[in-house]
Amino acid sequence: MFGNFLFQKIDNSQIIVFRIFFGLLMAVESWGSIATGWVKETFVDPNFSFTFIGFEWTQFLIGETMYYIYAFLGFMGILIMLGAFYRIATILFALGWSLVYFMQKEHYNNHYYLVMLIAWFMVFIPANRYKAVDVWIWPKIRSNTTYLWTRLIFIIQLFIVYTFAAIAKLYPGWMNGDFLMILYERLANWAHINIAWDPLTEFLRSREFAKTFAWLGFGFDLLIVPLLLWRKTRLIAFFAALFFHIFNSVTLHIGIFPYFALALAVFCFPTDFIRKLFFPRKASFLPGSSEFQPRYQNKNFFAFVFVLYFAWQIYLPLRHWQIPGDVLWTEEGHRLSWRMMLRTKSASTQFYMLDKSTQEKQRVDLTQYLTPLQRNRIATRPDMIWQFAQYLKKIEASQGREIEVYVESRLSINGGPYHEYINSEIDLADTKWKYFGHQEWFLPEPEDYSRIEAKRF
Repeated sequence: MFGNFLFQKIDNSQIIVFRIFFGLLMAVESWGSIATGWVKETFVDPNFSFTFIGFEWTQFLIGETMYYIYAFLGFMGILIMLGAFYRIATILFALGWSLVYFMQKEHYNNHYYLVMLIAWFMVFIPANRYKAVDVWIWPKIRSNTTYLWTRLIFIIQLFIVYTFAAIAKLYPGWMNGDFLMILYERLANWAHINIAWDPLTEFLRSREFAKTFAWLGFGFDLLIVPLLLWRKTRLIAFFAALFFHIFNSVTLHIGIFPYFALALAVFCFPTDFIRKLFFPRKASFLPGSSEFQPRYQNKNFFAFVFVLYFAWQIYLPLRHWQIPGDVLWTEEGHRLSWRMMLRTKSASTQFYMLDKSTQEKQRVDLTQYLTPLQRNRIATRPDMIWQFAQYLKKIEASQGREIEVYVESRLSINGGPYHEYINSEIDLADTKWKYFGHQEWFLPEPEDYSRIEAKRF
């Protein structure tokens, strides 16, 4: 029965409009990454990248090859936008984006993860059957309709993203304004220099201002999808989303995500409204029309996969509860969990190598191995600390030396006091990474993460 529900026919204007937005945004993101120097900083300059654990085999691509990969991804985005050779373009883009996503964590961002999920959605969604080059080449595939699941899959994914983003904000540092006070420091400094009105500058630096936007952010994430779906609040919710995302784009500099999120909002509007707005000459959907559509004989199996996928999406943000320790401290269960823009960390982290044969201990000069960005990231990322210890062990072994690697680290969260972070008596080069468990070399988290109040001008 659920399979029949998912395969109800609806107008396909939403997936057509989103295909155009998605392809364009992916081209801008991919080519923009080259133009702004992001690819150079992340993939060309480093000797190696901090991959997701298990994807170390991708290191052979590091270097100028990445320029060609991102140029290719941008070209695939254009093909997707045009609906040209759509199936192969979406498959190649999804594979390519997944590859570059798992190749690095220095710029880890939940937005990139969402793009990867949506890219795989597009592989299976027939978004090339109207206003597409493919229709011009193969007229028989033209259709005004699609199936309900092709809309529902976006709505449920959006609901999961925003709901868990809201829940994550209940952790220390967000609701009391600690994190946003640090984040809006740049805005206050800009106002101090360009406007030079002390009351405004002091207000932008205040906890009251930070807490106001903290609560607004929490409420927005928790309610925006239901309000967009409800007819009576849809228009107000959309303009609120427009303001929210544009404000974030200007103040937080988070790339294409604000516009990507606005493009996804197309699925929260009625299908007929989108058809009239974007394709006024398109015929309205008539039930029982004999248009070309693929035949799905295994609707129940598809329904099972559909439910299984979203069960997994719900599990991932909750998995940190089954791991000892606070996720804010250990970051175990942080990634793939929609924990976005929640905290800022600073640390003093030092690596030491001990030669097993001579027992000589020396401090590691990170400038010999890592780029400035990598040195900044590794200080506060425990999995990257572990990976670098393994990398040092491998490099020294290639030169005939057996070493132990020890780390001394003190960590501060959201401007709070520094606390001892890692057990400095454990040889990290001789430890195994527990993919679904707790790393024993963490020291216990502090009872209080509270920040120290910022100094006044």
